[in-house]
Amino acid sequence: MKKIKLLAAAALFAGACAPSKTVKTQQAVSVDKTEKVESKYTGPKRRIGVVEFENKSAYGQGRLGGAASDILVTELVKSGKFIVVERDRLAKIMEEQKFQSQGMADPATVARIGQVMGLEAIVVGSVSQFGVKKEGSDYLLTQSKRQVADVTVDIRLVDVQSGQVILADSGKGMAKSTKASFLGMGTKGGYDETLEGEALRASLVQFVTNIASQLNKKPWSCMIAAAAREQLYLNAGQDSGVTEGMKLDCYRQGDAIRDPRSNLVIGHVEDYLGRAEVTGPCGDSGDCAKAQFTKSAGGSAKAGDICRLAK
Repeated sequence: MKKIKLLAAAALFAGACAPSKTVKTQQAVSVDKTEKVESKYTGPKRRIGVVEFENKSAYGQGRLGGAASDILVTELVKSGKFIVVERDRLAKIMEEQKFQSQGMADPATVARIGQVMGLEAIVVGSVSQFGVKKEGSDYLLTQSKRQVADVTVDIRLVDVQSGQVILADSGKGMAKSTKASFLGMGTKGGYDETLEGEALRASLVQFVTNIASQLNKKPWSCMIAAAAREQLYLNAGQDSGVTEGMKLDCYRQGDAIRDPRSNLVIGHVEDYLGRAEVTGPCGDSGDCAKAQFTKSAGGSAKAGDICRLAK
């Protein structure tokens, strides 16, 4: 009879011995007091880049920074609001343009890279804290072991046109893994490596909303990739949500306008070129569209000029 009861107890505890996980997200907090707004913008997608994050923690050297930036790219693309240039392509451009990787800490350098690639903004960031702790209990019949991963990730969103940091956020995430055994039977094992990714993702998901809200405060823009008389070729097309009939105001950007007190770029001298209307896609690329001027201000467009969504 005692044997039967013991077996019944073992069966009862079997479910408890199965490993379980918990993931917790703490809402990102803007460290520059940027006001968060829930954007209802449904226009074209924003074109941004994500640079490989720096790992400032003493843990996971060589993988945490890359993992964090990869997760953010995935979340940004899943949102449907962005065209994202990944870090591998950014790294290639940096090499071609003779930019040094350590220069990515300088917003002016980040802005120059973004201008070369026709981006609106670039995200740089770092894993500032990462830690794993183990907790456990050991009773007469049952034993349990819990691993807890805590991570803090900081990001900066650099506006390519001004070179200014327009958003600085910090996000925290936590992931737990619990393993239990009964009378020595049950799940055993060492460090659960999946905790890293789960904690990182929990810390990063809120950034997508914050980035979108901040960028939506300024008009959507694209660049003229080429021009032939009145025909314009834009570096944004169907993949970006650019549709036939969309109206754009186009400008030639000149010298930077700097705040005389801080020397920060606050804008550019601009010459209005005219209003253009999107006429359709160009070629087989989903990231290119054709447009024509419907109202010209007298100047001719060329590659590198800016077009903004008309109000």
